[in-house]
Amino acid sequence: MTDVARLAGVSPMTVSYTYNRPERVSADTRAKVLRAAEELGYAGPDPSARSLRYGATRTLGVVLGEHLTYAFDDPQAVAFLAGIAEVCAERGYGLLIVPTGAGDDDADRVVAAAVDAYVVWTTTDDDPVLAAACSTRRPVVVHGGPERAGTTLVSIDNRAAARAAGAEVFAAAHHPAVLSFPLDRQRDTFVRSGIDPDAVPFPVTRDRLAGYRDAARELGIDWSGVPIAVCRTTDEADVRAVLHELLAIAPDVDAVAAMSDKLALAVLRETPGRSVRVVGWDDSDAAEQHGLTTVAQSLRQQGAACATAALGGPALGGPAPDHRDAWQLIRRASTGGHH
Repeated sequence: MTDVARLAGVSPMTVSYTYNRPERVSADTRAKVLRAAEELGYAGPDPSARSLRYGATRTLGVVLGEHLTYAFDDPQAVAFLAGIAEVCAERGYGLLIVPTGAGDDDADRVVAAAVDAYVVWTTTDDDPVLAAACSTRRPVVVHGGPERAGTTLVSIDNRAAARAAGAEVFAAAHHPAVLSFPLDRQRDTFVRSGIDPDAVPFPVTRDRLAGYRDAARELGIDWSGVPIAVCRTTDEADVRAVLHELLAIAPDVDAVAAMSDKLALAVLRETPGRSVRVVGWDDSDAAEQHGLTTVAQSLRQQGAACATAALGGPALGGPAPDHRDAWQLIRRASTGGHH
């Protein structure tokens, strides 16, 4: 910048204004500066240097504890990210997705991300990337959980919604089962009866299992005898394999509470001609097409709420936008109900 100023016969501040505040520079001066810059091969101020100088990147980071393709393949992840993107666009912010899994460098990549704030996709209580995000002292908003001091949580009341869904699907059931999200970051796949929700590290899975258990107990169902099939992902092949294991262990299953519409629709596909009551979660377009009873929530609105909080909504650690009651049970044919 100093070299350009010398060649153009202006001050370095004038060169800076030419690029950053062109309205403060005359057309002739600007043309002179740009000619000098072209002659010297100067492309303009480095964005990284500018962000260091002004202490802001105008970029929001989304820490996604899934394979990067999940952001584009999973309908609910797509809706959630669209809500975030909407707020970013309105405020002139960029969006950086930081995929994490179980890698040793996950925490380092989160800390190194050039962002002004983080939105963390639902994760476990012990996930080191959450601690890493908090260590940067930038605003951190967590979607779904866990709840952590110094962060803002945006979530529905998963336990209450699961209790309502369980009461609907387990009514009159003799052999109920649950098709579950992973319990922890290891994402093991198995079928086991009577899992204690309180011991589950994933808050969303924990709260939904607790809600299903609440419903089972209120209906007089012995929770210790309810098989829970845990899926590693919502990938069709993974879910089919877990379902086959469940049906081999419990062939008389007549009611399934599933933690997503994709899981619930897999149950309908794998049990044709059988009278199995099924409930899903998210009220996707496919749920309506197949008459699936489901818990409706807006991941897009929750994404927008997360971005709003991260970019200057509620103060850091202050009250979150209240989405706890922003859910509804939609009754359809899969549990004998109607819309």
